[in-house]
Amino acid sequence: MKHLKAYVDQKNKWNGLFNGSQLEFQTDKGRQRIAQSLDADLSPENLSCDGELPRAEVQRRYRALTQAAQDLINLDPMMSQHIYEFNG
Repeated sequence: MKHLKAYVDQKNKWNGLFNGSQLEFQTDKGRQRIAQSLDADLSPENLSCDGELPRAEVQRRYRALTQAAQDLINLDPMMSQHIYEFNG
């Protein structure tokens, strides 16, 4: 669960800078928001910054995001339906 916690902490730091809402994984609705955020971050455009990032950085980001997504699915298997990457 360390990958999920790291993802949520990082997102909450950015959200805090812009007075955005904080993510949490204690409630079903909170886990859904995290799943949707992970799904958006895993889109090819966001993952590669529209092709601007080097391949090594894209792969690093992909690994971190899929590990966080897997942690979320291990916590709540129903969240896999909200993450395209895991809807195979």
